[in-house]
Amino acid sequence: MYRKITDFLETWKESEHRKPLILQGARQVGKTYSILEFGRTHYENVAYFNFETNPKLAETFSENISPGYLIPILSHIAGQTIVREKTLIVFDEVQLCERALTSLKYFCEDAPDYHIIVAGSLLGVAVNRTKFSFPVGKVDMKTLYPMDMEEFMLALGEDALTEQIKKCFQTDAPMPSALHDAAMLLYRQYLVVGGMPECVMLFAQTRDYILVRHTQDTILASYLNDMSKYNNLNEMKKTRLAYDNITVQLSKKNTRFQYKLIKKGGRASEFENAIEWLCLSGIVSQVFRVEQIKKPLENYRDIDAFKIYVSDLGLLAAKKNLAADDVLYMVEELNDFKGGLTENYVHVQLMINGYQTYYWESGRGAEIDFIIQREGRLIPIEVKSADNTKAKSLKVYMDAYKPAYAIKLSAKNFGFEDGKKTVPLYAAFCI
Repeated sequence: MYRKITDFLETWKESEHRKPLILQGARQVGKTYSILEFGRTHYENVAYFNFETNPKLAETFSENISPGYLIPILSHIAGQTIVREKTLIVFDEVQLCERALTSLKYFCEDAPDYHIIVAGSLLGVAVNRTKFSFPVGKVDMKTLYPMDMEEFMLALGEDALTEQIKKCFQTDAPMPSALHDAAMLLYRQYLVVGGMPECVMLFAQTRDYILVRHTQDTILASYLNDMSKYNNLNEMKKTRLAYDNITVQLSKKNTRFQYKLIKKGGRASEFENAIEWLCLSGIVSQVFRVEQIKKPLENYRDIDAFKIYVSDLGLLAAKKNLAADDVLYMVEELNDFKGGLTENYVHVQLMINGYQTYYWESGRGAEIDFIIQREGRLIPIEVKSADNTKAKSLKVYMDAYKPAYAIKLSAKNFGFEDGKKTVPLYAAFCI
């Protein structure tokens, strides 16, 4: 399956300023697969080391972490010669060995010709919660997210449709209605399957939603297992409570996160560490409200007002135990949840494309789902789950701030009028 991360890895390999690369991301997003696939196709050999499956490996790093000392030993363990520029060295689950992470500093300074990629599911948590000597400035970093809508469509063999969507996005020309309907169905399938590579591969092979759901449940169980493994008992309970409640809050008309809904009388002081853990692990992300529409938006965020979205739509559907048919046909019983589900989907596509997203509220209750900085401009994005696109809030915002244009995401076909670029939901990956 094609992953866009491959393009990034190719650029990294050829860069004159290449440093050891840390690839982080939530569990099961395909870090190991992407690295090994890249290694097999771009290097003569791959020396792979996993600190979870081989706990004794950490002992190698306990004595000396200079490259001159490590390379002969690692060559011996891997059973193959590690050659500068021709071998890709991979350290997996590196959060389990602090010294291996620290060694990257010395590879960068003393042996830059060795190509190293390290991966870890809970690196953010490990680095923030323990006495890690993080190799600041001595590494390149990249986050891998679940597959986006484009990667999902390509995995299902929809290459021509994907190209057509990109063309219509550029030109604002409507898609032929048959293709528009086909792409909307793929969008709803993506809401059920999500972007976890194992789930996408299974769906591409079988089109069986029950098998996909079983895999999603297994991934959710591994997330809960991590919460207990990398947390003390008290924090673990709070983290699970918060995680369970995030999906509940997405069903509210106002999706702004409220601590008091986690439990009666719940406060930030009690649950903010749990929220931070979930964000650092890559399982969820926060979108803050901005109080003013000025650059840089980060300067005007309200740290007490935020929404939380989960990183994968399929896991959200599994966690809510949504039946595949209910999502595919968007049944009325889902009406309370459609808005939050659609917002979450759009946020995932924007985040994968590297946007830092914010939302905006007026004093009188008008709300814009996302504000992003695109091509140097601050652009408002309005999200609707159906094709009813009357957007009073967007008019309020445009009258107040006069943006270059606005983006309206809905079930409607492509178009452009009154300064508003209409984009169908399936094309959010184009933004």
